[in-house]
Amino acid sequence: MKKYTIGVDLGGTTITAGIVDEDCNIIAKSTCATELPQPQEAIEQKIADLCKRVLAENQLTFDDIQWVGIGTPGSVNSQLGVVDFNANFGYRDWPLQQQMENLLNCQVFIENDANAAAYGEYIAGGAKGARYAVVITLGTGIGGGIIIDGKIFAGFNYAGAELGHMVIQKDGRACMCGRNGCWEKYASARALTEDTKAAMLSHPDNMMWKLVDGDVNKVNAKTAFQGMRAGDELAKRLIDKYVEYVACGLTNVINIFQPEIVCIGGGVSREGEVLLGPVRRQVDWEDYSRDGKRRVKIKAAELFNDAGVVGAARLGDQVKT
Repeated sequence: MKKYTIGVDLGGTTITAGIVDEDCNIIAKSTCATELPQPQEAIEQKIADLCKRVLAENQLTFDDIQWVGIGTPGSVNSQLGVVDFNANFGYRDWPLQQQMENLLNCQVFIENDANAAAYGEYIAGGAKGARYAVVITLGTGIGGGIIIDGKIFAGFNYAGAELGHMVIQKDGRACMCGRNGCWEKYASARALTEDTKAAMLSHPDNMMWKLVDGDVNKVNAKTAFQGMRAGDELAKRLIDKYVEYVACGLTNVINIFQPEIVCIGGGVSREGEVLLGPVRRQVDWEDYSRDGKRRVKIKAAELFNDAGVVGAARLGDQVKT
């Protein structure tokens, strides 16, 4: 009988559980609201109920499942199965793996959510075929995942790959991590949204106001791209500066790791070559190995919101290899 796995993407807003086959295809998934703040036990029960629901909806049982993998925010000790600290949820020393094995009566693996998403892109998405890859997610912050020789890199304290918190502007914008000038304060989707709002408020007659029906609260990371395509000069300046910020941090990452592939994910990556083309040109100008014969490929992620589910579902393979 063909065996499946379940991948769980635990987020601050929603929890998604997907049944994944041996070819890394999601055959079904189900979602529920996280509804923070919640005690640990309530989140554990939500995950368990969601896994049971997606199986029942597809006439499957845990007898058809090899294991359950969970991608969760925070510093995750995947060997001990403990979330050392999850700032978004307010949990410390959370024995998530053992608790879920008790609730589900099956083998469970856990990993940081960004690492799980990177692993998903590595095994089935934009980084497939590379032994060395970095996956960057341009979202509310900047998430990072690093694959070295086919394995997830987490550092000795399981807090590695916090790429969004490298400083690209000394004494720059204040970041929630406590530092100033972090990459995610300039190159995340949220940063682009905030910069667009500020520019529009300084230019009340700008055409981008029409795109949001005069409501600054409707501005998002797409607004400046839409304005640029419409020929607006202010929008073009915003995107040009945003490209510089993305490329600056990306060049740092490439200079350190020299991966075969860098995948860019998150909603902004759906702009495709409108974003990636200029970013590549900037990186090609700054990359230390710009004169080398072997060049890093910069491309869009392919799995998008499914990357975390797929990567989590195959976490057991990290243990076997």
